[in-house]
Amino acid sequence: MIVGAGFAGFQAARTLSRLTRRRADITLLKPTDYFLYLPLLPQVAAGVLEPRRVTVSLAGALRHVRLVLGEADGIDLARRTVGFTGPEGDRGELSYDRLVLAVGSVNKLLPVPGVAEHAHGFRGLPEALYLRDHVTRQIELAATADDAETCRARCTFVVAGAGYTGVEVAAHGELFTRSLVRRQPLRAGIEPRWVLLDIAPRVLPELDRRLSGTADRVLRRRGVDVRTGTSVKEATGDGVLLDDGEFVPTRTLMWCVGVRPDPLVAGIGSPLERGRLLVDPFLNVPGHPEVFACGDAAAVPDLAKPGQYTAMTAQHAWRQGKVAGHNVAASLGLGKRRSYRHHDLGFTVDLGGVSGAANPLGVPLSGPIAGAVTRGYHLAAMPGNRVRVAADWLLDAALPRQGVQLGLVRSWSVPLDTASPEVARVAGAPERTADRSATPEPHDPPGSEQPHDLPEPEQPHDLPEPQTARKAEEPQQTEQPKQTEQAKPPERAEHTERPDRPGPTKQPKQTEE
Repeated sequence: MIVGAGFAGFQAARTLSRLTRRRADITLLKPTDYFLYLPLLPQVAAGVLEPRRVTVSLAGALRHVRLVLGEADGIDLARRTVGFTGPEGDRGELSYDRLVLAVGSVNKLLPVPGVAEHAHGFRGLPEALYLRDHVTRQIELAATADDAETCRARCTFVVAGAGYTGVEVAAHGELFTRSLVRRQPLRAGIEPRWVLLDIAPRVLPELDRRLSGTADRVLRRRGVDVRTGTSVKEATGDGVLLDDGEFVPTRTLMWCVGVRPDPLVAGIGSPLERGRLLVDPFLNVPGHPEVFACGDAAAVPDLAKPGQYTAMTAQHAWRQGKVAGHNVAASLGLGKRRSYRHHDLGFTVDLGGVSGAANPLGVPLSGPIAGAVTRGYHLAAMPGNRVRVAADWLLDAALPRQGVQLGLVRSWSVPLDTASPEVARVAGAPERTADRSATPEPHDPPGSEQPHDLPEPEQPHDLPEPQTARKAEEPQQTEQPKQTEQAKPPERAEHTERPDRPGPTKQPKQTEE
């Protein structure tokens, strides 16, 4: 049984299915029925790609794997069972002979007042859809605002975290809002404003200074207000207070400061390393030869750097999933097991439009060439939808973007403090919040985020490994306490009423979301 179908779980299931050739029953447990290609989420939020372009049907891609829809909420290693909750709230339990844990990671929270109530993360498709609607709505409301201050606040967008996710969100977001105001101009003299914050001394601090400087110049040339050495001190419904004392009026705070392992692994009872499940080089959990772990939730020894563990990146997750699949098959008598080793060949970062930064084989690239390399890499790495993605890119280059609100995802259904970012919350349904009380989360120093590494050469039957950096780069602080689980969607303190709040009360029109 495989729990999770992100980069690690999907690759483990595909590899194991190919090696066993129906000689083993493979069960995949996941809350959704699709594999999500996370690196392209900023383009979904910016209206470049349609949401379905970054999803791949698990039933179609893994034909000989049994898919069980549900969210794992308890693992009993002694009984060899996994408990889960189905999409309609029904409880279930699955038994296993071999278990692969690939539960991934969730948004990282820091003890900043107001962040859990007023910020939104970027770890799932519902969050990307919400942010696209939210940004569109703010521009539309800003265009009809009665006073200049309200207009400026609504068209100001703050992104916390200048690692890969934050840089890509700001880069694509600025182009998106620019296209929106062409059709719906704001008050005279007012333009959309994007603010990118990070405590690190420069954007993309994990890259060399040349490419970091390239990204910085591209963002500043587009008008993005880049604030390095700065962090969020408090978030409110009216804006964001920075640690230098400045208050930025805004209705939008995008939280891209990093990720942490899914809290499910903390309840297993096995040793942890910084919240990740300790495994050996063969991805086995010590003391349980039938249990394997890979991806963001596993602390895998880095054989290229003795004494260290591999970073929480999609590159490592994709490769570890393949090794886990091979080793599970080996435990069944099919082949020999292998240790996890890797060789980095470069990285890519998308800066929106035709711009990008890349370092294939150590050769630094920037501008349109890097943008072409980045997009070509994504097309090669995706396990499906390549033609549709390429078609969307061509249409976006030739036609203006459509700025409309779909109204599919509400603010309260995508809370920042959730252990299930891939699933939108339903009113009245129980929510598995990210439990941070079991194991305190350590905080990495600024610049600890890993790059979008390019893949190693693979065998012809395997796809290149897709890369994206999901990071942990905020200053040393302790996590905020666990929020109480609620049966109803949590209220969010704002200065206006919210029309997307469930309930019988009729809401007035043209109010803040």
